[in-house]
Order: sequence, then structure tokens, then C-alpha cells
Amino acid sequence: MIQVGGIGREGDSASQEQRIGYGKLVRDRIPEIIEAAGKTAAVRVLDETELVPALTAKLAEEAEELRHAGPDDRLEELADIHEVVTALTEALGFSTEQVQEAARRKRVERGGFRHRLWLDEVSG
Repeated sequence: MIQVGGIGREGDSASQEQRIGYGKLVRDRIPEIIEAAGKTAAVRVLDETELVPALTAKLAEEAEELRHAGPDDRLEELADIHEVVTALTEALGFSTEQVQEAARRKRVERGGFRHRLWLDEVSG
């Protein structure tokens, strides 16, 4: 979403500034990177009730980026997903070890994804 606004006379391009709205969770250093580029970042710190929904939305965003990534970008996208899952683990009050143990239990009970099975349908 691009919003154009600013102070000055209408049509005075020197006084117009471009604003791009994002409304999403970003990595901790993004505001500093934006400022280093000579721009201004408007950010706020999420409260506890906003964090998990923001992280799950970020996980979906990163998964979609991985889905569309080319071979050269897949590692970076996986790293982004890993970072979000790590933050979600902490936000939900779990340890990495707890998540790994839960994954191990599920793998024992239901298997993993190594056999590349695609379920087309179930009948009867």
C-alpha cells in the first residue's frame, strides 16, 4: 500500500513524501537498516496478546516466500522460517527441547515425511 502525503502545497513534489504501509512483524534490526538508508521507520512494540498472532502470520508469510523461492533463495527462506519458529517457541513458553521431543513422538506415532506420500483420497 502506498500512501502519499506531506506538508506543503498540493502538487509541490518537493514537499511530498512517499509512505509505504506494511503492518507486519519485522526483524529487530530492520528499523535501524531503514534509518541507515535515510528513511524513517514508524514502529511499535507489540504487547503480549499481539505477539503470537503476529508470529503465526509471519510464519505463513515466510512459508509462502519459500514456496515461491528459487533454488538460490531457499536456504535464506528456511532460515527465516527457523527464526520465526524459534520466536514462536519462546513466545508460547516452550523450550526447543520440548518441541524436538514432541516432533520425535509424532514421528514415531505417525511417521515423518521421508516417504513423500501424497494422500489423494479416502473412500469407504
